[in-house]
Amino acid sequence: MPDEPLKEPLDPKQMKGYLAALKEETLTETATMDKIAQDLEMGLPGADSISDPNISTFSRGELPHYAGINTVMKTKYLEDVRQIGNYDVAFMGIPFDIGTTYRSGTRFGPQAMRRISALYTSYFYELGVDLVEKVKICDVGDVFTIGNIEKSFDQVSRAVSHIYANGCFPMLMGGDHSLGYPNVRGIAPHVDGDIGIIHIDRHIDTQEKDMDERMHTCPWFHATNIPNAPAKNLVQVGIGGWQVPRPGVKVARERGSTIISMDDVDDHGIDKVAEMALEAAWKGNVKQVYLSFDIDSVDCGFVPGTGWPEPGGFLPREVLKLLKLVAKEGICAMECVEVAPAYDTSDITALLGIRAMLDVLATLVDEGHLPRQKKHTSDAGIDAWKGT
Repeated sequence: MPDEPLKEPLDPKQMKGYLAALKEETLTETATMDKIAQDLEMGLPGADSISDPNISTFSRGELPHYAGINTVMKTKYLEDVRQIGNYDVAFMGIPFDIGTTYRSGTRFGPQAMRRISALYTSYFYELGVDLVEKVKICDVGDVFTIGNIEKSFDQVSRAVSHIYANGCFPMLMGGDHSLGYPNVRGIAPHVDGDIGIIHIDRHIDTQEKDMDERMHTCPWFHATNIPNAPAKNLVQVGIGGWQVPRPGVKVARERGSTIISMDDVDDHGIDKVAEMALEAAWKGNVKQVYLSFDIDSVDCGFVPGTGWPEPGGFLPREVLKLLKLVAKEGICAMECVEVAPAYDTSDITALLGIRAMLDVLATLVDEGHLPRQKKHTSDAGIDAWKGT
C-alpha cells in the first residue's frame, strides 16, 4: 500500500480501503478450489436438494464456521510431525500453566484460540493477503506437557527446536509466560548470530525465581542467559502499573535491557515506539528477532480472560498496529501467551490472541518474509538447546 500523503480534497479511490479492494482482484484461488474439491471427495457431495455444488455431506472445510474439528482456522492437522519440513508455518499449542503465580487456566488457551479461530477466513482485507493461497500452514497439535516445570520446559524446547530446525515458522500458543524461556532456547542453537527479543507486556518478567521456581515472572532472566540472546537486545514494551516486582526491575536495570512504558507509548505514539523497539532489538550482531505477545498487555477491559489482568494497557487496535510494525521487519517466531478462557467473556480474549497471530502472519507474507525463498534448516539437531 502506498504511504504517500493523500491529496486534498480526498478522493475515495485514494483511500486504503479502496486500494485493498483492488488488491483482492489480483489474488489467486487455486489452493482454495483444490481444498474444496478435496473436501467434497472426502466428505461426499451434498444431498440432491442442495443447489450449491461446493457443499459436502460431512463438514470438512471452512464452512460452516460452527462445525468441524477445530485446528487453527481449520488448517491441516499434521499428525506425523516428521513431515514438518513440507510446511511453511506451524501453529503449536503449549497447554502449560504451572508457572502461574495467581490465576491458573492458561493450559486451555490453545484450545480456546483454536475454537474461536473458526470465525475467520484465510483472507485479510487490509493487506490483501489470502494465507491459503500464499503459504502452507499446518497445526501440529500440542506439546505433551506434564506436572513439572523443568521437564515441561525440556519438552517445549525440543518441540520448538524440531519445527524451527526443519525450516518451518513456529506460531506458538500458550500457556503461561514462563514459556518464553524454553521457546527461545529451542530456537537459539539454530541461529547463526544473536537473537533479539521484543516482549509486549504489562509485566517485566525478569526475576531469576519466584516462589523458588522459574515461574511466568522469570522467562527473560533465563532467556537472556542464553549466549546468543543478549539482554541488550531485549526490548520490553507496555511495562507499568502495580504488578511489576522490584526484583525484576533491578535485573532489567543491571543488564541494560530496554524498557518502554505505557506512558512512553502515550507520549510518543505507536509508530515511534515500534521504531525504537526495532532499533534496539536488531542492534549489533542480531540475525533474528523473537516476538513475545502477552495478551495482558492489552487493557483488561478488553481481555478479561487472563491470569494477571491490569488496567491501563494497550487498546486492541493499538497493539495490533504495533505487532504488524514489528513483523514488517521480519521475525523468527511468535508466541501468544496468558489466554485463560475460564475468566473470558464471549471468547473475546482468545479472539484477540488469535487475531494478533494472524495479523502478524499476514504481515510476514505481505512483506515477503514468508514463504521463505530458501528454508533456514539447521543440522544442529533437535536437542541442541541442551546446556542452555
